[in-house]
Amino acid sequence: MNRALLVIDVQESFRARTDTWTTLADPDITEPVNRLVRLARATGDQVIWILHTEPGSGNVFDPEQGHVRLMSELDQPSADEPVLRKTSHNAFTTTPLQQVLTGAGITELVVCGIRTEQCVETSARVASDLGYRVSFAVDATTTNPVGGLSAESVVERTVAVLRDRFARITTVAELEAEREAEREADLAAGPDGGPDTAAAAGPVEGDPAHLAASSA
Repeated sequence: MNRALLVIDVQESFRARTDTWTTLADPDITEPVNRLVRLARATGDQVIWILHTEPGSGNVFDPEQGHVRLMSELDQPSADEPVLRKTSHNAFTTTPLQQVLTGAGITELVVCGIRTEQCVETSARVASDLGYRVSFAVDATTTNPVGGLSAESVVERTVAVLRDRFARITTVAELEAEREAEREADLAAGPDGGPDTAAAAGPVEGDPAHLAASSA
């Protein structure tokens, strides 16, 4: 599969920042993110985890403070899922993400995480400029009020500026439906990619169904 899920900054740092955590649009962000992680694993897509760090800052993103770790409610990374640490807003500039994607033959990305208009949007824009097809799973992102705008307004603004220019805007449920349609199409195509004609061909000579049909 040439597709990857980027889980961006769904980390305890945000929960440790108690003054803004209570204003987060979706404090249960791990639930839709987990749905995407399970979906990616079920369909053989790569999952890549991104953590934001600010070494030496003394704030909640400083690794020395102990908060730079994935939220405990998340399905934790498996052995073959990279965990990359960045110091930039986007997930590419200060990590080997592009090399990882190139090495795996990835051309399509699904992005989710915290915050909608900051690290997730910025990563989507850079990914688009690098030539990746980007799906922005909007309901698996969340953010806080910014500059007098409500969190909901910030999300709406992000959707408006990304749609059909930098990313395809989608939802978790839509992605689940698409993957199910892909699975059904694969089953219909058969193991060699052609039509599955085994059922249409009828019972094979010598099997019980054939013998029953012959004696009727």
